[in-house]
Amino acid sequence: MIAIIDYDAGNMKSVEKALHFLEKEVLVTRNREEILNADHVILPGVGAFGMAMEQIREYDLEEVIHAVVKKGTPFLGVCLGAQLLFESSEEDPGIAGLGLLKGTIKKIPKGEYVKIPHMGWNSLSITPGRRLFQGIGGDHYVYFVHSYYIHAKDRDVVAATTNYNVTIDAAIETGNLFGCQFHPEKSSETGLAILKNFVNLQ
Repeated sequence: MIAIIDYDAGNMKSVEKALHFLEKEVLVTRNREEILNADHVILPGVGAFGMAMEQIREYDLEEVIHAVVKKGTPFLGVCLGAQLLFESSEEDPGIAGLGLLKGTIKKIPKGEYVKIPHMGWNSLSITPGRRLFQGIGGDHYVYFVHSYYIHAKDRDVVAATTNYNVTIDAAIETGNLFGCQFHPEKSSETGLAILKNFVNLQ
């Protein structure tokens, strides 16, 4: 069973649909026991960092998320859900993230040919040997929608990067903890391959 954490931050349906396409059993829930007993857990999300953390705390999900990660259950953050894994964000200074990874979320700098938010397809530079990208190589493109980006303090956790007027940590991977700044559920065959790699993790 794959649990998708429901904290009213959107994007759950598209993730659920992609997993159904992969013929996986999915439960959208905020129930503590259901999340703890899941084989894999996904934290999706679109919107603002501060509001999302408020909702996670309102639904008493912060402790559950930490417990799932400590238990060793494969855990994937998607877009805003990946940003929430870190300590803080320039979007909402003073509001603490989940703090599962060291680093911050930064605003994409303006540039002459750069539109913000960043909406569209970008290629990935993949760090060799990462499980999330097993069997995926070459110039594969994935779909981004964001104005802020992950900047991990520990560079060893970075599984892929992309460039959009700045180097963006597009994916992270360490132990059982994974994150995608892009939307794998909206990234065609490449995105489905990434999700398949995640849900097949033991």
